[in-house]
Amino acid sequence: MHPMSRSYVMARQAEVNLKALGVEVAFFDLREYDLDFCGRPAARDNPQVDMLRQAVQEATAVLMAMPIYNFYVNAAAKNLIELTGDAWIYKLVGFMCAAGGQASFMSVTNIANSLMLDFHCIVVPRFVYATGDAFGNDRTEEMYVADRGIVERLLELTDMTANLATAIAPVIESLPERKGRT
Repeated sequence: MHPMSRSYVMARQAEVNLKALGVEVAFFDLREYDLDFCGRPAARDNPQVDMLRQAVQEATAVLMAMPIYNFYVNAAAKNLIELTGDAWIYKLVGFMCAAGGQASFMSVTNIANSLMLDFHCIVVPRFVYATGDAFGNDRTEEMYVADRGIVERLLELTDMTANLATAIAPVIESLPERKGRT
């Protein structure tokens, strides 16, 4: 949610990569939404939640870019999943994480496991984890992904996501739970 978000920079690069592959992309920035925390009265009644739920439900794949705080994905990302619930069923999900240090590399595992077990998501087996030194002009309007390794991993993530989404879409649509669902 930082105004100079590193995860946002990675998300925008992923968007560029996907569009270069001819993939239709819808981009959502949670900084632009006024979402209450799940569990509070009427949190799910917010029209913005309905819009986000529909967007997730209509997507074949979702790439999430998020910071890592205290060895876990940030609360806003987890809250999005909790608020939109079963819209995540059978989604292909990939992750891009921005963190303060290398020690939190496995932090995305808990949310990936939850998505797989609760919503039968398929997790892209490549995720991107970047620390602050991977960015040029860090925390400025001109910030960009400078580390060639991170740039290559973002390309691998977007290529793999696009290819897997194409491959699994007919299988997912043929499942009895999905028939008649848009």
